[in-house]
Amino acid sequence: MLWLVIVLLIFIFQVGTILILEFRKPSKAVAWLFILFCFPLIGFVLYYFMAQDYKKRKFMRQRGSRLFRGFKDQLWKQARVIERLEQMENPAFHDQERLFNLLSRLSESPITGCNKTRVLTNGEEAFPDMLQAMESAKHHIHIEFYIFRNDEIGVRFQQVLMRKAREGVKVRFVADGLGSYHLPRSFVRGCREAGVEFHFFLPPLIATLDRRVNYRNHRKIVVVDGVVGFVGGINVGNDYLGLYPKFGFWRDTHMRIEGDGVYFLQNTFLGDWKLASGERIIDKSLFPPHHCRGNEQVQVLASGPDQDWDAIQEMCFGALTVAKSRIWLTTPYFIPDPSIYEALKTAAVSGVDVRIIIPYKSDSRLVHLASLSYVEELLEAGVRFYQYRKGFIHAKVMIVDELLASVGTANLDMRSFFYNFELTAVLFSKEAINRLVRDFEEDLHNSSPIDNEEFSNRPRIHKAAEMLTRMLSPLL
Repeated sequence: MLWLVIVLLIFIFQVGTILILEFRKPSKAVAWLFILFCFPLIGFVLYYFMAQDYKKRKFMRQRGSRLFRGFKDQLWKQARVIERLEQMENPAFHDQERLFNLLSRLSESPITGCNKTRVLTNGEEAFPDMLQAMESAKHHIHIEFYIFRNDEIGVRFQQVLMRKAREGVKVRFVADGLGSYHLPRSFVRGCREAGVEFHFFLPPLIATLDRRVNYRNHRKIVVVDGVVGFVGGINVGNDYLGLYPKFGFWRDTHMRIEGDGVYFLQNTFLGDWKLASGERIIDKSLFPPHHCRGNEQVQVLASGPDQDWDAIQEMCFGALTVAKSRIWLTTPYFIPDPSIYEALKTAAVSGVDVRIIIPYKSDSRLVHLASLSYVEELLEAGVRFYQYRKGFIHAKVMIVDELLASVGTANLDMRSFFYNFELTAVLFSKEAINRLVRDFEEDLHNSSPIDNEEFSNRPRIHKAAEMLTRMLSPLL
């Protein structure tokens, strides 16, 4: 009997620890308790190494990608910072004082007014543009990806980076330690021998021992000479060109930015470089003055464990709550936190046209099931869901009224909002918004609507699987 009492006390201790540490996020606590009940000892070990550690989060904020104070005054002088609502050129924003104040205070990355952007639809447009920009580099190339593959397109990137390094261009390369885990040593060695400074961001073994394995760098950044930058959903691999038979056509969205916004892409990269390499770079030449080639207003928002705010989630929530006519979303993974879920539901009930495109064919069975678990209730509220049929859709796009649109790395899920290192460009110009609208409408033509009645009659075994994965969804 004594051993039963001891086992029970140990189990109670484990449950109590999770409840105490996760009281701020009840849905996450439920997910870990579910795992603990299924796997009593293993579940707690997994929790210890993988769950949110607030001390680590504080540590990473202290070390992370905040704007270096030495650069702030310089950048605020060089950039056309939008500091007052009346400076917003989009007339739809003129009665949105609350949203403007929210965006202005979310981070040290302001709305800037001297930008030229280009939407890059799919890898066929994005890869040549990035390669051409890197070929033109004279001073430096900074490159960072979650997934970087050693395949045809990956080798093309590698060859350009090595050649530019041999020419004397400073090349710094960051790849996520988990997402790019399969990069062979020969690839890394070849880069380093050519003069490319290469670092993995939190390799799995080190991250596990240091209890930071849950923090993945999901950002995709290219900065060339501090004046041209790229951000969006596209990693480097043949699958992003539709060359993997499993998925076929790969639909994605990326963004080229020239102008003030590049300063804040650069700052984010330098913070990630410090976390990956330990080197803090203080070099004002990385933020050169530029000629204003466009008047588009852009805000580059970073979020993650290194930030004070969950800026991308706050931006999404703030934008959704002020929508009057349209919310159009594209996301490969749809696992909204309670606030985003309620914002979408309330908007649809209020008569806003809420449309969400998700994949028909997913690259993660568990995440797909978890996504479907949210669909039925939102369908009943008036949200319209579409499943992309042409291939796999990986774009992360939000369009709200004529007000704003966003393109970035963050999925509409809790992992992207609260745990991953993410980056999103918020666009305010009508031209950029309209381009994304045209792409969204084209995607609708390649999608099939989910019928509420038909969906509600799906097999019970499917509903049971969705219910189980929804319990785990805060961790997926």
